[in-house]
Amino acid sequence: MINFCHIAPTPHLDLVKDRKVHLLLAHLVESDEQYCQFYADLKKHGDITYILDNSAFEMYKQGRPMYPSDKLIEMGNRVSADYIVMSDYPGEPGQKTISAACVMAPQLRDAGFKTFFVPQSEVGNIHDYVSTCMWASMIDVVDYIGLSILGIPNAYGVEKDNKLQRFFSRWKMMGTLSDKGFFDKVVKNGKKIHMLGMVDGPNEINLLKQFHIDSWDSSAAIWAGLNGIRFDTSPTGLLQGKFEKEVDFNHKELDNSLIDLARDNMDYIDGLCK
Repeated sequence: MINFCHIAPTPHLDLVKDRKVHLLLAHLVESDEQYCQFYADLKKHGDITYILDNSAFEMYKQGRPMYPSDKLIEMGNRVSADYIVMSDYPGEPGQKTISAACVMAPQLRDAGFKTFFVPQSEVGNIHDYVSTCMWASMIDVVDYIGLSILGIPNAYGVEKDNKLQRFFSRWKMMGTLSDKGFFDKVVKNGKKIHMLGMVDGPNEINLLKQFHIDSWDSSAAIWAGLNGIRFDTSPTGLLQGKFEKEVDFNHKELDNSLIDLARDNMDYIDGLCK
């Protein structure tokens, strides 16, 4: 079973309070007191796992600089994180992300955290991406590997304006990595795999769950539902593809029917993960 981390706006965090694994966003831990307090308190009342994300996706999409690496440990301590996502650099050579991990991993380990590595590559450089993944599968400094909706579509050069190719890109990459022995090495070396984000519909889970995946995160179920969008019977589960409107983490929905719709979307994803 895949542990799915549903991501919710701060006023609707009650929707995710019963999850076993959570992905937290560092920039919200820093700037949103209610968000930070919710997760700090939740950790005290159950056996749950926190992955503290470095917010690279949000920063990249907004054209903003990456979240400062030196603040991640501080944010991790605020919420008692288990894993911290190390600095990664979408669209840049994989070696830059590898080099950053080699510097940061010992710092995280010394501070009591486990490490989470997100392979990246230059846009259109599939070989670079695969090589970076293979490095992560074998190296001791990496505990968790995150395969993202930026890194893989970027590697194929299909992240923008090509929803069909983007939807299938991770499925294609999983096959390539499997042929290279990536998943065998992941299992042998005791690492975990996480799917970062979701592309153009929840049925991507059906494409990928044959592979060794421990966890997955997305705001898709809740954010689509709060905006009146229900997962559907189309091949991807979203006829129009990914709902591209940026998540407003301050959004407070007063319409109970939309909150119920968000719950229905969550249930749909949870059913796919079983």
